[in-house]
Amino acid sequence: MGNFKKSGKGTMKQKNKPFKKKSEKKPQQKIAVDKQVKDPEAGMRLNKYISNAGICSRRDADIYIQAGNVRVNGEVVTEMGHKVKLTDEVKFDGRRISPEKKEYVLLNKPTGFYVTGSLERNNRTVMDLIANASKSKLDPVGKLDTSTTGLLLFTNDGTMSKNLGSTKKRIRQIYHVELNKSLEQEDLESIRDGKITLEDGKVTVDEISYVENRPKREIGIELQSTRQHIVQRTFKKLGYEVVKLDRVVYGGLTKKDLPRGRFRHLTQQEVINLGML
Repeated sequence: MGNFKKSGKGTMKQKNKPFKKKSEKKPQQKIAVDKQVKDPEAGMRLNKYISNAGICSRRDADIYIQAGNVRVNGEVVTEMGHKVKLTDEVKFDGRRISPEKKEYVLLNKPTGFYVTGSLERNNRTVMDLIANASKSKLDPVGKLDTSTTGLLLFTNDGTMSKNLGSTKKRIRQIYHVELNKSLEQEDLESIRDGKITLEDGKVTVDEISYVENRPKREIGIELQSTRQHIVQRTFKKLGYEVVKLDRVVYGGLTKKDLPRGRFRHLTQQEVINLGML
């Protein structure tokens, strides 16, 4: 996508030793543990569950269990050797934990794919596109309409998903918008100056401009709101229809080297950065 050119002048720039086993016995034990973690029907000792979640050692977990710090499906469990399944809700000091490795996958969503399931048969969903990304169940963070393209994050990290998905959360996003007709300069300035108010409040954008070297119906807009359909509703308020909508930046993540319909795993630093939002 071309640079976003500000109204008047300027350009909006997108800111953009492996462990060696000594014996054959230990790797076999590790495989057995992994199988337990991935099989929802396989019972796992509660202390192992807590240890796999990265809370503490099994020995320390036993101490916390006896002290009543752990709840399973809402009930305090103090029994040594108690077994749980992946389908159980386990909370440690009031915080839900999981023995699964946290994973974060970024998809460049194409048009025509549903983010949530559709009642109509044979409809494609974004889950089809990331089917090979992980053996864990990953859920999308937030939503994109079926016709909307661009960046969509998936994770099994419930805490981060809840944090980023909150409508009160401010997350930097840049959209490439194509309208059904050219955007009048006066309307662009109304959006830029915060003069648009919708039924759920005032619209505040960080930047808005025409896309450089493109027709004036193509707009770049940067905002931090996660309110539902805020971009479409903003332009509709002024008498325009959004024909195409592409999210090109999300919370510091970009589409660089990520073709449409492909996904990649986030780097450790990217995960840290998202956690700081």
